[in-house]
Amino acid sequence: MEEFDVVVVGSGAAGMTAALTAARHGLSAIVVEKESVFGGSTARSGGGLWLPGNAVLGGTDDAATYLAHVAGSEVPVTRQKAFLACGPEMLALVRSCTPLEFAWVPGYPDYHPEAPGGLARGRTIEPRPLDARAAGPDLPDLAPPYLAAPNGMAVTAVDFRWLSLGLRHPRSISTAGRLAVVTAVDRLRRRRRLTMGQALAAGLRAGLRASGVPVRLDTPMTDLLTDNDRVAGIRCGDVDVWARRGVVLASGGFEQNERMRRQFQGVGTAWTVGAAGNTGDGIEAGQRLGAALDLMDEAWWGPSLPLTRGPYFCLAERNLPGSLIVDSSGSRFVNESAPYVDAVHAMLGPPAHLPCWLITDQSYRDRYVFAGRAPRTPLPRRWFDAGIAHRADSIEALAGGIGVPAGELRATVERFNGFAARGRDADFGRGESAYDRYYGDPRQRPNPCLGALRKAPFYAFSLVPGDLGTKGGLRTDERARVLRDDGAPIAGLYAAGNTSATVMGRGYAGAGATLGPAMTFGYIAARDMTADAPGRLG
Repeated sequence: MEEFDVVVVGSGAAGMTAALTAARHGLSAIVVEKESVFGGSTARSGGGLWLPGNAVLGGTDDAATYLAHVAGSEVPVTRQKAFLACGPEMLALVRSCTPLEFAWVPGYPDYHPEAPGGLARGRTIEPRPLDARAAGPDLPDLAPPYLAAPNGMAVTAVDFRWLSLGLRHPRSISTAGRLAVVTAVDRLRRRRRLTMGQALAAGLRAGLRASGVPVRLDTPMTDLLTDNDRVAGIRCGDVDVWARRGVVLASGGFEQNERMRRQFQGVGTAWTVGAAGNTGDGIEAGQRLGAALDLMDEAWWGPSLPLTRGPYFCLAERNLPGSLIVDSSGSRFVNESAPYVDAVHAMLGPPAHLPCWLITDQSYRDRYVFAGRAPRTPLPRRWFDAGIAHRADSIEALAGGIGVPAGELRATVERFNGFAARGRDADFGRGESAYDRYYGDPRQRPNPCLGALRKAPFYAFSLVPGDLGTKGGLRTDERARVLRDDGAPIAGLYAAGNTSATVMGRGYAGAGATLGPAMTFGYIAARDMTADAPGRLG
């Protein structure tokens, strides 16, 4: 038997921030992780944090109005206020206790910048590149990224925006050149730099090591322990780990649990890019104690390509000019450049618009990076063999290949080409939002998101409702306490990250609106335990 003040389940950003906060307040803490690596979905992510009012951004703004618009009435105002109030405090603690430093992602808009309180300049920050040596002996145990940058380059979110433009823009070429030089210098110096989610996870782990917080890998939680109706610890196989002040469930969502996904969402696990270990363990453990659930039908959705080696989550591909999305009728049904959660909401309906296809032409392929493939490079034969990609010398032949009415697809493309010439999408407003334009092509005039499809061959790529992880989970309050259906907290039990139902509700405020709240409510959970110190349990 072991005993700590705080026991944290899960080694993603939410869990590590909770443990770091506990240690900073003088409490003993431990992190247990079921996988053989640490970092969870955080290590696989872009690493951005949506955190209004933090010191890196400077100043204050009307974030409360905007968050209320995004989150909607399903999310209690008290939770929204707690996130906005404590986010800057959390970041200050992380900066003081880890080697991490952060920078504003310039001009990355909120996902609804035209909404009340929205900002076209954005509220997203990301980790600055981190020397891998900061991770020390824990570096080999860092979970790999979802997509590794080519040739070991240390690519930031700012870099990604320009690299996606391929050969089209001078800044994309200069960015690639700069990164190549920096990478070559790093190799000569035998130095490796981490960026995005890799930097965030490694930096938080370094902070835990410096604070004396153990992280136990290959240690799955099998159940929660209770004492007198209070959560008193966790069971890990044959080992009991007791918690004097509380347990924080931060073990991720249920995106990799086939049964739960079918039950709550009607889709399986094939199209998620979430961490393999995210099978809903924490959610189910809370349920067994009577915890309430919220938003179980939701996910951090995104249109994805079901590639043969795993799904590819589309970011810039949909925004770039010379592309459009159609359903089985051959018609458009959505602003292709819309925030990814909104785009999948449209795909899922009602009415549903599945199957659907991303249609492009050769000019698009000549100019832009596509699913990590450089412009003008051949696409893998296996994509075509698997029916993921189709190519034809005419729109009508392409329609036949994907089983949509040829006349309707031709009419859709011609109407879209007219919008491109005028620079205004009269059907769905593509390119009107600052968010749409962020991943557009600045050299495309008059609308950076609208370009005609004219040059054969033409391409169609299958799109599916993929996700970064699930959004729903245990219902929590403004103190991150897990609640029962009657609103009463389960004593000693807290949840953060995708184990809990998100403060974003069914919306998505901006890049980093997953990790920013996850870390903040991990911080809130641990801080709450510093004010509530029951006697020894177990």
